[in-house]
Amino acid sequence: MSAGAPADQQPDQQPDQQPELRDRADRWPVRESRHLHRDAWVVGLREDRITLPDGSGEPFRRLVLEHPGAAVVLAVDDRDRVLCLWQYRHAAERTFVEVPAGLLDGGPEESPLDVARRELVEETGYEASEWTHLVTTYASPGISAEIAHIYLARGLTHVGRGDFEPQHEEALMRTGWVPFGDLHAAVLRGDVQDAPVVIAVLAAQARGLMSP
Repeated sequence: MSAGAPADQQPDQQPDQQPELRDRADRWPVRESRHLHRDAWVVGLREDRITLPDGSGEPFRRLVLEHPGAAVVLAVDDRDRVLCLWQYRHAAERTFVEVPAGLLDGGPEESPLDVARRELVEETGYEASEWTHLVTTYASPGISAEIAHIYLARGLTHVGRGDFEPQHEEALMRTGWVPFGDLHAAVLRGDVQDAPVVIAVLAAQARGLMSP
């Protein structure tokens, strides 16, 4: 290895030979696919058998959790307080500090921003006049194509929740205003661990849109 080369870089590996530093759409051949679970809800479980990109080799099994994705809202008032939710999540057996979010279950005519606007009203009774897209992320691409579109919302006005009736966990959900600096500190301490909240807070701070 030449002097000064990183320890994990092969001698013949040059930086200009590396793939482009961005994610890209791709699809390996699927030889067989079947649903293991599917009902009236939007989430399903599928089994695919795929091969290498050139089609060679014996097909191998991959499980796919089908999920339509979600829109997430970091809603901030004129005092730089974040509108937070405390909600129980059975899969994790934990009550999380969250922010408004909802599934992209309205069909192709409903954009992620449309969903974000809808969920902010339904979950909190607020509308926002200023929207900034922060980031888009994949939660766990090893098993799911679940995507999250995360927004910063400002210019809040209380309009009420209309005829929306919360049920089940949402019926016991609590809401409150948290100074952004306190939420940022709680994220860094590990007291707040919901991934969309962590990402939203750190992205807003990193982009200079919010200050702890």
